[in-house]
This record gives sequence, C-alpha cells and structure tokens, in this order.
Amino acid sequence: MVQFEILKKSSDADRTQSKGRLVVVSNRVPVPTAAGSPPPGGLATALGAALETHGGLWFGWSGKICAENDPPLQERTVGNVDYAVTDLSRRDHDEYYHGFANSALWPVCHYRLDLADLSRRNANGYFRVNEQFARRLARMLRSDDDIWVHDYHFIPMAAFLRDLGFTNPLGFFLHIPFPPSDIAAAIPNYDRILRSLAAYDLVGFQTPIDAENFKGCLVRAGVGTILDGDWVQAYGRKFRVAAFPISIETKAFAQEARLAEKNIIVKRTRQSLEGHPLVIGVDRLDYSKGIKQRIDSFATFVEKSHAAAKSRVTMLQITPKSRSEVSEYAQMQRQVAEHVGHVNGKLGDVDWTPVRYINKAMSRAALAGLYRMARVGLVTPLRDGMNLVAKEYVAAQSPEDPGVLVLSRFAGAAFELESALIVNPYDIEETAAAISQAYEMPLRERRDRWEAMMSVLETNDVDAWCRRFLLDLSGESADIKIPDKPEVAAMSEDEAWRSTKPALWTTIGR
Repeated sequence: MVQFEILKKSSDADRTQSKGRLVVVSNRVPVPTAAGSPPPGGLATALGAALETHGGLWFGWSGKICAENDPPLQERTVGNVDYAVTDLSRRDHDEYYHGFANSALWPVCHYRLDLADLSRRNANGYFRVNEQFARRLARMLRSDDDIWVHDYHFIPMAAFLRDLGFTNPLGFFLHIPFPPSDIAAAIPNYDRILRSLAAYDLVGFQTPIDAENFKGCLVRAGVGTILDGDWVQAYGRKFRVAAFPISIETKAFAQEARLAEKNIIVKRTRQSLEGHPLVIGVDRLDYSKGIKQRIDSFATFVEKSHAAAKSRVTMLQITPKSRSEVSEYAQMQRQVAEHVGHVNGKLGDVDWTPVRYINKAMSRAALAGLYRMARVGLVTPLRDGMNLVAKEYVAAQSPEDPGVLVLSRFAGAAFELESALIVNPYDIEETAAAISQAYEMPLRERRDRWEAMMSVLETNDVDAWCRRFLLDLSGESADIKIPDKPEVAAMSEDEAWRSTKPALWTTIGR
C-alpha cells in the first residue's frame, strides 16, 4: 500500500516507486479552474497534497444538475491528480441529495427527528445513486488503490464496491455527528446503513462520543461485538472504529490573520466600531447552529451587564445564506432577520446597533482579520460534528492580547479546546454569563487559555489529521499523538462532561 508522507513532497522517482494511489471520494470535488491552481480550503488543501504527492484520483459530484438520466463522466488531470466528476439528474438530486442525505441523514445525525423527512422513496434514491457512483468509480480503480470516502452522502459506497469484488483498503470519515441508537434507529433502512458502514476497513468520527455511539448502535441492534482497542466485529467483518478530530491549517491561518489588518473589510469594520468591543459569530444558516439562541444570549448579556451596555459592545453575526431554494431555510432566514430587528429595536440607540447581521459570505482573509479583532468568539451550535470556526478563531488571535472563545459543549471542538468557556447553548442565561466572563477576563488568564488551545491546534493541524487517518488505513502507526481519553469514551456524554469540565460562572450566575 501507499507509504503516506503528507507533510512533504516526494520526487518523481519516489512517485514511480509508489505501489498504489490514494482515491478520495467526496460529494463536492474542488476541481482546479486552471492548471497549477490549488484547491480552496484547508481540507481540500490537505487532501490535495496527499493526492499530488503520491498520485491519485478525486471523484464525486460536480455540483451541477442536468436533464440527462445518465450524464457523462467529466475527467481532468492537473499535475499528479486526476479529477472525475459527474452531474446529477433532477430526480437523483431531489431523492439522493436534497431528499435522503439532507432531509433525513442530516437532521437525524444532528438529533432533530422532528425535522426529518423519512421517506422510503428518498432512501431508495440514495442507495440507487450511490450504486451508480460506485459503478462509475469501479471502472477507474486499480487493485492497489487506497480509497478514502468522505461524509454522509456516500455511506454505502464501500458496500457496493465490495459487491463488485474490490478488496482494497477502504476508509470512511463522517464529518457530522453520529447519534446514539435510540435516535439513529429512526433512519429508514437503518440496518442497511449500519451494514454499509461495516463494509469499510476504518470508520472515522470527529469525537470519541460519536465513535461510541456507532459502536453502541451495532451492539444494541445485535449485529456487532466490541473487541480490544478500536476493533469491532459486525456482519461477519472485523474493522476499526476511531475518533479523528479534523482541524485547520493552523500556521497559515494565523499568518493570514496577522496580515489581515490591511484588508479593506477589516479596516472599514474597525473604523465603524470606533473603539467599541466586538463579539463575533460566523455560521452557515442552518438550524443546527443555534443562531437565535446565540442572539438571545448576547442580548441577555447586554441587559445584565452595565459595563457592556456602557461600552456599547457590538455583536457581528456573519451568516451566509444556505439552501435558499429550500422553503424551510428561506423561512429560517426571515425569522432570524426579524429577531435581530427586534433585539436591536429593544436595546439599540440612534448611534448604536447592538447586533450586526450579515447575510453574505466573506473572504478567508476578511474573516481572519475580523476574528482577530473580536474580544469574544461565540461558537454555540446546538449540535456540530467539529466546527472549524472555533479553531479558526483561536488561530487568528494575537498572542499578546488574545480574545476568548465561548464554545458549545455540543460542538466536537469542545473535546480538544478545553480551555474555552464551555457552555450549554440551550441555556440562555449560562451562555450570557460566559460572554460576561470572557468580556471581563484579565489578560493573564486570556493568554493562558489561548496558549493551551493554540498548542492543541499546532499539534493537530489538518495535515496531521489527514496523515493520521491515512497511516491507520494503510496499517502504519502514526507518530502524531492525539489524546484519546478512553475514560471519557467509556462514559455517557453527560458523565464525560461532568468529569472533565470545570464550573464556568463568575459574574452573572445561574
């Protein structure tokens, strides 16, 4: 199998000696727009580096919908990487992508059964499209390829490839949470989803709790047995299940934040604040992000803190539109905007708007600069697989005068960023108190907390995450040490948090 060394490029001679390629499968594929242009984003950069170093294939959906029922495969080679994508027909998009993936798997995995559309027709479409993708991929595979499948869109990919006779090492990483069995069992074709995951050699999750939830599903369904270490046996197969917390390009993002003072958006924002403190939240518009609860928490903080009101602290909530063609998301957008207007009408003044709500995407450089400017970072999703905004906020801070991260206990990032102020986002008073604590925190404590979190991010950056998974998939032992916390993994979620999280309260109280 491939000997993965992601952090450095190999020579052409090294490439010719490689025994196999890395094949990445993901719903969206960042095909470069011109020869030599790098794919955007930290995850794409890390995966692209692995593919380029050893030669590889990136395969998935083009992001486009077409009128054809059997659209052709679109292939392109850039450097040492082959890209292969295909469009979706309208029916396949409606049933596979919008239907089962985003209207069933997404809400159930985010613990929202009340929002799930559990249509059997959509489930059939989901498996049908996965089989189509698997058959297309099969024509391009070699016997010595290592295959890494990403996220909930392609859970059945390994099962279909196994049916086609492939015995290659197959790894899967779930970027979103995985719920406990009493919630997961609501998924249509639940047994088939579990059986599909068991077809992989390595199944990766964001946190130990997610990994334990999946193992619990196998045991409770009576189809699996937990073995020593990370090993599991289910449906006649033995495979590994482990946590691989995803991360960011820590050094690159920190450098971007240092240089971002020259960014025009950062300059304009700083001028408009006129020296008043900033609290920032950045989220895609989604019900899992807890945006309304966050705004209520900030409003409660302002109402209860005379110093904050006197200083005219401003909250900047950046929320790019998401799935606006879906009626539920369009309605959510209206509701949040109306709620912001209500809060500003109640608390604002002729020369002060407490909450600035922005519905457009910002460049990476602008976000880095805005993070660095903010005294408090509010990352309070109701449920999130990891949440890289939390890690970006930490990486962007000035070591001399860092801000404070207020982080939801239901974000995967809370398992690593223990020096953040960890809150229950459903508890408005608790989150407001944490904002107050962050706002009034002395410099020495802010530095201590930031240094502890930054150390974690420097050790486990996105390259380390990618390297560790691929080494485990290829049977190598990674030399990157990431705390596993077995005592936490063995507990229930509430027990784990009670055992590891200190009290947060100082100024407002419960």
